[in-house]
Amino acid sequence: MDVLLSGSPCQGFSTLGKRHIDDPRNELLLLSGRIALKVKPKVFIVENVPGVLSGAHKKYWDTLQDMLREGGYQTTEIHCKGIEMGIAQTRVRIFLLAWKSRKNFNLIIRPSKRKVLKDVISNINGTINHNPKIIPKDSEQYLICKKIKAGQKLSNVRSGPRAVHTWDIPEVYGFTTIKEKTVLEAMLLIRRQRRVRDYGDADPIPVSLLHRQFGKQIIRSLEFKGYIRRLDKHYDLTNTFNGKFRRMSWDEPSNTVDTRFGESKYYLHPEEHRGFTIREAARIQGFPDTFIFEGGERDQYKMIGNAVPPPMSEGLAKIIKRQIIQ
Repeated sequence: MDVLLSGSPCQGFSTLGKRHIDDPRNELLLLSGRIALKVKPKVFIVENVPGVLSGAHKKYWDTLQDMLREGGYQTTEIHCKGIEMGIAQTRVRIFLLAWKSRKNFNLIIRPSKRKVLKDVISNINGTINHNPKIIPKDSEQYLICKKIKAGQKLSNVRSGPRAVHTWDIPEVYGFTTIKEKTVLEAMLLIRRQRRVRDYGDADPIPVSLLHRQFGKQIIRSLEFKGYIRRLDKHYDLTNTFNGKFRRMSWDEPSNTVDTRFGESKYYLHPEEHRGFTIREAARIQGFPDTFIFEGGERDQYKMIGNAVPPPMSEGLAKIIKRQIIQ
C-alpha cells in the first residue's frame, strides 16, 4: 500500500467544543496509528484540528508520533491554512506525515492566490443544492439579523465595532437605560480583567464589587430584565457565547465551514437574512459544482463541514506524490 489516510473525529480536541481529555473519540487517533503499523503503508497521513496540539490533549499527538517512529517511520507536521491554499475560508488543519524512508523531505506548501467570499459564491443561482431559505420577517431572528452588519456578530463578551450586544437590540431582548448599558459595558470589561480561574477567558464578578461600584438597585434591575444572572456570590452576563449570527463579508475569507453552516443563528450570508445553502458551503470548502450532495439536508451539511477541503487535500497530495512516492 502506498498511502493510508486517517481523519479521526476532532470534537474532543476542538476549542469550539468541551475538550474533555478523556473523550473516547480521542483514542481513535491512536487506533489509526496501530492500524498503520499493521498495514505498513509507504506513507501514512493523519489530519486533525490545531487544538490537538494544545494543552494536555497534545499527549495523544505525541504518543502517536512516538508510536510511528518506533515502528520505523519518519514523521513531520504540516500546518495547512485555507487562505494560503486557494480556499476562501480561515480553516486551519494539522497534518502528521509518516513515511518509510531514511530520506528527509522539504515539504513546503507554496501559497496560492488569496480568495475571498465573493470569489467563490457569486453567480451561484440555478446551481444544484442551492436553495436559499430567507428568515421570516415576523420572527425574532429577523429582528436580530437586521442589526448585524457584514463582519459583525452577536456577542456580549466582546467589545469593538465587530460585536453587537443584546442590549443593542431592545426589540428582542428588552429595553435598557443609558445608565444600565454603561454598567453592562463595564461588566464586559471587568469579567475579563479581574481573573480568578486559570481557564476560560473571563470570570463572574463578585456581587459585593458590583453593589459597591454601581449600587444595588441597578444591578437588581438588570437581573430582573434578564441581562445578568446570579451565580451564588457572583454575577455574570447572560448570553456569554463568543458569537452567534456571524455575518460574513464579501471582501474577506469566510469563517471555517462547520456542520452548522446552514443555520442562521450561527452564520449569516453577507447580504441576505439567511444561513448558507448547501452549495454555498460546498463552494467555500472548494468542492466543484459537479459534486452533487444527496440524502437528508442535515447529513449534507455534516458531510461538507467535516470534510477536508478538496484543494487542501489536492495540494498536499501533489507534494507527497512528487517528493515521497516518486
